[in-house]
Amino acid sequence: MDLLNAFVALANFVLIPATAYGAQLALGALGVTLIYGILRFSNFAHGDTMAFGAMVTVLFTWWFQSMGISFGPLPTALLALPFGILGCITLVLFTDRVVYKFYREQKAKPVIYVIVSMGVMFIMNGLVRFIIGPDDQRFADGERFIVSVREFKAMTGLKEGLAIKTTQGITVVTAVVVVAVLFWFLKRTRTGKSMRAYSDNEDLALLSGINPERVVMYTWMIVATLATIAGVLYGLDKTFKPFVYFQLLLPIFASAIVGGLGNPLGAIAGGFVIAFSEVTITYAWKKVLVYAMPESLEPNGLVQLLSTDYKFAVSFVILLIVLLFKPTGLFKGQSV
Repeated sequence: MDLLNAFVALANFVLIPATAYGAQLALGALGVTLIYGILRFSNFAHGDTMAFGAMVTVLFTWWFQSMGISFGPLPTALLALPFGILGCITLVLFTDRVVYKFYREQKAKPVIYVIVSMGVMFIMNGLVRFIIGPDDQRFADGERFIVSVREFKAMTGLKEGLAIKTTQGITVVTAVVVVAVLFWFLKRTRTGKSMRAYSDNEDLALLSGINPERVVMYTWMIVATLATIAGVLYGLDKTFKPFVYFQLLLPIFASAIVGGLGNPLGAIAGGFVIAFSEVTITYAWKKVLVYAMPESLEPNGLVQLLSTDYKFAVSFVILLIVLLFKPTGLFKGQSV
C-alpha cells in the first residue's frame, strides 16, 4: 500500500506535470526547429511570438467572458484560440515582410538573422507588455479538475491523492492532435512536400519550380499556429505573464537542440527530455521516499537537488552537455 502511495505521489507531482510541460515545450520547439530547418536561422523571437499569440487569445477570452459566452466545462480560451492564431499569423507575416525579407534578399549570413531576431524579440516583448501589462493575467475558467484529490482518495481509499487538472488533459490531447496533423501535412500534402524539399536542398527545390516566398509564408503560418497553441496551453496550465515566455526561450531552444535542431521528431523528444529533467531535479523527493523506504531510512530533509528557482539552469546544463558531446542532438539534426 505504501508503494502505491509513493507511486501516486510521484505521478501527482512529477509524471503528470512533466508530461504536460513536455507537451508545451515540444510544441514550442517544433516552431523553432521548423524555422531553423526551412528558413535556416535561429529565431530568438519565438518565445515572444508565443506571448503575442497567447495575449490575443487572452483578450478575446475576456471579451467572450464579458458577453457571457463560455465553453461549458472547458476553458473559454479554446473558443478564443483561433482568433489568437490569426492575430499571431498577421504579426509574423508582417514582421517577415518588413524585416526578414530584406535580409533574405541580401542572402545575409545566419548570424545576422540571429541579431535581427533578437531585435524583433525585444520589440514584441515591449508590445505585449504595453498592451496587456507586465503582471500575471488569469484567464482560465471551466472545470478545474478532471480528477480531484478528494475524489481520487474516495475512489481508491489511498492516503495519497491524485489530481489531474483539466488544462493538463487538454494540453496532452491538443499536443497529440497538433503533432499528428503537422506530420500528416508535411508528409502527405503538396505544400508540405515542397517545404521539406526546400529544407533539404534550396537550389534543387528552386530548379524544380518551388516558389520560395510561398514556402516562407506557409512556414511562418505554421510556426505562428504552433507558437500560439503552445503559449495558450502554457498560460492555461500555469499563468499568463509576458516575461515568462521570454524565459521559456531557453528550455525551448534546449529542447530543439537536444532532439536535433531541424528535426521535428527530435523537437518532440527533446521537449520531454528537458521537461522531465527540470521537474525531477527540482522536485523535493521526501514525500515519495517516506512512503517507499523503511522507517529507519526515512529522510529528514526535503531531498531536493535544486530549488525550483533554478529550473531553467537545468535546461542550460543539458544544452551545454549536448553541444559538447553530441552537437547534432539525439535525432541527428543539423550541427549547431
